[in-house]
Amino acid sequence: MTETTRILQPKPWISGIAPYVPGKSAGADGRPLVKLSANENPLGTGEKARAAFRAAADDLARYPDPGAAALREAIAAKYDLDPARVIYGTGSDELLHLATSAYAGPGDEVLYVRYGFAVYEIAARRVGATPVEAPDCDYATDVDALLAAVTDKTRVVFVANPNNPTGTLSSRADIARLHAGLPADVLFVLDQAYAEYLEADEDDDGLALAETAANVFVTRTFSKIHGLAAERIGWGYASSEVISALHKIRAPFNVTRCGQEAAIAAIGDDDFVNQSRAQNAEWRSWLKAELESLGNHGVRVVPSATNFLLVLFEGKVTAEAMNNALMEAGYIVRWLPSQGLPHALRMTIGTEDETRGLAAAIRAALEG
Repeated sequence: MTETTRILQPKPWISGIAPYVPGKSAGADGRPLVKLSANENPLGTGEKARAAFRAAADDLARYPDPGAAALREAIAAKYDLDPARVIYGTGSDELLHLATSAYAGPGDEVLYVRYGFAVYEIAARRVGATPVEAPDCDYATDVDALLAAVTDKTRVVFVANPNNPTGTLSSRADIARLHAGLPADVLFVLDQAYAEYLEADEDDDGLALAETAANVFVTRTFSKIHGLAAERIGWGYASSEVISALHKIRAPFNVTRCGQEAAIAAIGDDDFVNQSRAQNAEWRSWLKAELESLGNHGVRVVPSATNFLLVLFEGKVTAEAMNNALMEAGYIVRWLPSQGLPHALRMTIGTEDETRGLAAAIRAALEG
């Protein structure tokens, strides 16, 4: 009798994962390019955060505070929250994975909108849950479509607001209506990675919702407006019950000592945040107007509340061709065929020089 050969294989749901592809920083030939592919802060990092990071770097032999107590208290003081209900992670990505791991598994469904953040599908498949994609409404979140897609198997609903990669914003009323329509046993994850770019009247009130609702988990990040992408620090807020569940599976020491100190300084640096928001609003508006003037070439700009624009190329010049032309001109943006957007490029708002140069390169590729 022939012995059956046994081969080591991952779980079938792991085999179905398409890994997350980060934004590139160099061309195919290795040539450095102006990087507008990762939504990083073009102003860099505030001096207060850099100084705190340097001071903490004098003592690297000791583990960081595993409870990040000072960081949680600083976040809570900034937003008038309960520090015991603040959780932290290796970027907000880790928190998205923790939420899915705690509340979904094989036989369950994880729901999100078409053109949502790529990590949502990965997080669902990682735990053996079924990812479910609801239709969008012209690249924006369709609350009615999401609610119609909820079944008795739905355990987690992800909404990024503002959304990545489209940049669109759902109103406070729509977010409240979506939450009100979800069953109490469904975890509503409101991903607010770009919330600090909003004006006060645009805020979806997510933190206030998480303050009172038992099934809401809001996530944020220090990687964007705070300019701490290198340190990978995210935080979230939810009910005590949700936070307790997430802490059971959270890895210890997941935020470095230097990262914690830099984040504490960054959360209190209103001047840098305000400067970053104003710079972004000015040059996002300028770039949007420049690109909309090219509408006769089939260029369309999706309305954005973030630090990037999603630009559709629906004319003779395709998004792929424009992506290649921009790399030749020295700029790298994000082409998104893997997210169902082969006709689109996502462009981070850079410095004034970078933004003017990008617009000139796009115009030259279309008109030349």
